[in-house]
Amino acid sequence: MYHKILIDVERLKYPKSGIANVCVSLIRGLDEQKTNFDYSFYGPEKNIPATKNKFKIINWKFWQKKLPVSTKSFSLIHSTHQLSDYFHNVKNGQKKIVTLHDLNFLHDNSSDQKIQKSIKLVQKNIGSADIIASISEFAKDDFIKNKHLFHLKDNVRIEVVYNGLIFPETLDFHSKNDYSFINEKYIVNIGVLFPKKNQEVLLDLISGNDRHLVLITSSAKSAYKEQFLEKIKTLGLKERVHILENLDNNEKYFLLQHCESYCHPSLAEGFGIPPVEAMYFGKPVFLSKLTSLPEIGGDLAFYFDDFSTEGMQNVYESGMEVYNANQQEYALKLKERALKFGYKEMAVSYEKLYAQLLD
Repeated sequence: MYHKILIDVERLKYPKSGIANVCVSLIRGLDEQKTNFDYSFYGPEKNIPATKNKFKIINWKFWQKKLPVSTKSFSLIHSTHQLSDYFHNVKNGQKKIVTLHDLNFLHDNSSDQKIQKSIKLVQKNIGSADIIASISEFAKDDFIKNKHLFHLKDNVRIEVVYNGLIFPETLDFHSKNDYSFINEKYIVNIGVLFPKKNQEVLLDLISGNDRHLVLITSSAKSAYKEQFLEKIKTLGLKERVHILENLDNNEKYFLLQHCESYCHPSLAEGFGIPPVEAMYFGKPVFLSKLTSLPEIGGDLAFYFDDFSTEGMQNVYESGMEVYNANQQEYALKLKERALKFGYKEMAVSYEKLYAQLLD
């Protein structure tokens, strides 16, 4: 039987976000698969990448929250985010998969009001799911621990499908920008400037050495950004901290290619795309031991035991010594590990889940 599958990629409204990158990767991965499924994608048409196959696109409109898109012709719906505002209800006989990225709202000091609001929205998405696809073992375990907060189908399956990335096809990147730090030793961090990302501890790290810190960010919590900027002044780091907003991939890859290292001291992470990108470029990665990050870095990453200034500086210095002692071989191993988190692998995993539900 020829099954029609609808995939919700509405988060492409925010094209520089991590989830948007995953959506693009899934679309490309499915486009390169030989398949018997008929895919349609729901999202902003202008941000959905061109494909070789003639997939149907259902263009996102803001009013579709009130007047939902008809799904009666689809055998399966895949919501790619647990906080989606769409496709909460399924038809009789219809199957559903929901990708669970995290339950960070339970752990990031959110207000009770926000927690309850988020639980309600997650419930709307996963309550009718046949499979909940967590993006890491950590995300799966965290969900199981908090499963009592939700009402699920009796036979729901909880699986793990790691996020997949589209890696650059070339390593020849150039920039039109004249970065003042480009010939210095600099550390990169990529992500929203939010308290859960914990970037402020990196200021303590560089306060004891001569490194520059380059933050590549797409958005920020205003209070945290103010706190971050004030700490830069207090520590006298104004000339060595560089906040770059909304860079395209070429600029991001250029900066990763020339950095000394990548540091990601996050307190809450469902997966961790930026460390994988850094590993692809063979760069040493320094991570927190929290949440999903040890799954990503494995035994090749270096881990902060705590976020004290002295502790972080010791881990950084010893890690760089290990990396530099055999840089070429270490870089190759890092790239090999990164390639395990590719877009093709993710697409194959999801197609297996689709087939298990429909065949």
